[in-house]
Amino acid sequence: MKMQLKLLLILIFSGFTAWSQVEFDARVSKETLGVNERLRVDFEMNQDGDNFRPPSFQGFTVVGGPNQSISKQWVNGRASFSKTFSYFLQPNATGKLKIGQAEIDIDGTTYKTLPVEITVTGAVDVPKDPNDPAVAAAENVHLVAEVSKSDPYLNEAFTVVYKLYVSRETSVTGWNEVEAPKFSDFWNQSIDEKQFKIYDGSYNGKPYRYVILRRTLLYPQKTGELTIEPLALNINVEAPTNRRDIFGMRILRPAQIKVSAPTRKVKVKPLPEAGKPESFTGAVGTFDFDVTASKTKLDAQEALDLTISAKGNGNLKLFNLPKPKLPSSLEVYEPENEQDIRVSVNGMSGKNAQRYTIVPQQKGNYPIPPINFSYFDPATEQYKTLSSDEIIIDVENGPATLAQNNNKVPVEAQKQFSYIKSEANLISKNQESFFGSTIFWTMLGTPVLLIPLVIFFGRKRREYQNDIKGNRLRKADKLARKYLGDAKKNLGDQTAFYLALEKCLHNYLKARLNIQTSEMSKERISQLLQERGVAVETTASFLKLLESCEFARYTPASSVAMQHDYNQASQVISDIDKQL
Repeated sequence: MKMQLKLLLILIFSGFTAWSQVEFDARVSKETLGVNERLRVDFEMNQDGDNFRPPSFQGFTVVGGPNQSISKQWVNGRASFSKTFSYFLQPNATGKLKIGQAEIDIDGTTYKTLPVEITVTGAVDVPKDPNDPAVAAAENVHLVAEVSKSDPYLNEAFTVVYKLYVSRETSVTGWNEVEAPKFSDFWNQSIDEKQFKIYDGSYNGKPYRYVILRRTLLYPQKTGELTIEPLALNINVEAPTNRRDIFGMRILRPAQIKVSAPTRKVKVKPLPEAGKPESFTGAVGTFDFDVTASKTKLDAQEALDLTISAKGNGNLKLFNLPKPKLPSSLEVYEPENEQDIRVSVNGMSGKNAQRYTIVPQQKGNYPIPPINFSYFDPATEQYKTLSSDEIIIDVENGPATLAQNNNKVPVEAQKQFSYIKSEANLISKNQESFFGSTIFWTMLGTPVLLIPLVIFFGRKRREYQNDIKGNRLRKADKLARKYLGDAKKNLGDQTAFYLALEKCLHNYLKARLNIQTSEMSKERISQLLQERGVAVETTASFLKLLESCEFARYTPASSVAMQHDYNQASQVISDIDKQL
């Protein structure tokens, strides 16, 4: 009988242990896929946890998620729980890729999934579903790069314009950049559009609408055939399917696609060697040249400014101005650069100048010979040289004349000896003894007085550490503040912003209402907040924020909407703090 009882206890204990063991796994829809296919990865746990942290998904682009689902079942008197975070990934390249470890906190312990290795092959044939909106969208959305000049000279300006063409049956609700050209062989300046404007145009002979996403000004820094890398975007669209509603209109369904502008090449011509002047320093464009002196008559030891400037349209930031040749008796300081340059689709325009400070040392006339400035004009394909006029610096008075004209100032001789002091401030060598002094008794008594304070604060510290429930609530409140800060940092990044904002709201509820994530239904939250005396309007605003976080997983949100939700979250949390 005792043996049977022991076996029964062992079975019950082992069954309880197996039931309570935490499981946190990563599962993928396929381990081998083509570079043009998508992958689903699920992070599943059998107990509720907090602060889920996904891997970086290096080598992939997240095209969907995170989607969260919770399942509770009760079968034959036994409860089961399952919580899953799902992501949809698009591989960026072929080869062996690895999905890293995800992390989550469950009952104060951090659990991690095992890494999963994925093999990505070349593009494969994917069956096209005529009702799949992504298929229709890919045929009706195109990104192109238009180059203003395919054969520029070295350092000659040209532009590349990125246009997004969309058919009239398809609408775009938002996009984000996933791959940007680096322009490694060009000096470049992006000129972003302040306001997007829709134009009517055609693509492959069919009517389309298009919008100019970006204009980039380029100055080639190498000769030969250069490559302009493509721009790639993830685009949210609503595309028509083959299904129709009861009125005969095509049904639109949302989809997300990746589009890329084709790679463009330009052939950069070298500047001609024939007729290249010695004064040429790399200027390409059309310029005016000027040399001015702040004054031409002065005395020795006075300073004047000599300014050399080139004005016009061209590569103003990419060449050196000529240096003046000055007599050795003129002291010259290092020049100061002065630039007033504007960048537009027409290139750089403005002024590039250098100001030299010159100080003559002797009397006399000092000529500054003409300075030559040469540039290459792409319009005429010829070199042009501009020369300044000769400048004469007239130094009227030298150092000797200046010294004679200066008034002499008498200098009082210093006293070599001082009188012997009749009174001295002497300090006694007999110092007061440390023992028995005020400092001695203060240092002796202070530790005795501090003992009760140490005991008091030690007791408070132990009470604080033993308050498990309070510590958990304080930790949740701290996490809520942290994630609200993370949401502010990620304004503009929809996925990261709403993920941080949702974590902030959940941790705030844990800290204020002492509930777990699995209990956070809208009805339960509304009931608890109103029982605690929170106003109905404040409760409705809090629930609306939770809905915004849920909708953000499926619909795009603008920067204005994200800023509004962040301000609303700060205000609602402040209102609840005042009302609780």
